[in-house]
Amino acid sequence: MPGQPGFVLPDPADRPHFERRAVRVLVLDEDERVLLFLDSDLGLDPVAHWWDTPGGGVDPGESDREAVVRELAEETGQVVEDADVVGPLFERLVVHGYSDKVVEQTEVWFAVRRPAFEVDASGYTEEERLCIAETRWWSLADLASAPDEVWPADLADLVALVDRPDAWRAGAVAGEPVEESSLPA
Repeated sequence: MPGQPGFVLPDPADRPHFERRAVRVLVLDEDERVLLFLDSDLGLDPVAHWWDTPGGGVDPGESDREAVVRELAEETGQVVEDADVVGPLFERLVVHGYSDKVVEQTEVWFAVRRPAFEVDASGYTEEERLCIAETRWWSLADLASAPDEVWPADLADLVALVDRPDAWRAGAVAGEPVEESSLPA
């Protein structure tokens, strides 16, 4: 394990690679706080943690907006309508390197405004039950002092896009993929 004598960093080529389209959702409450999950890579010792937003893969035949509605129901227990979904705000290419896999995905970002609520985890997958350690509403000011990484690093800038449709960059995937990893990809 990292930090242990004799640990050898796994070659990314030795880990399974997956490609997918995914949605990510900025869930904002009435105080402009954003809902984040403390996610983890349990294959590392010490366990790696980072904060990220609700979201996940787009199923075959499903639109991005349908995926937002489904993912929010599964990951938060909140039932939202298509009309509640703001965006798409922007798209990006991202590579997530974990201890057991490398995921290359096109992420399409949306937002939903809801009064603050307690997350209902009953819809979590088995992996989510194991890996999501905590959920929390964060003010943008508090994010600056978060003890763990926040994915994406420019989250505050993304929140600023929600009320500025003129600045939305949907469909404009540019540049090299961003890497957000517990182990380099």
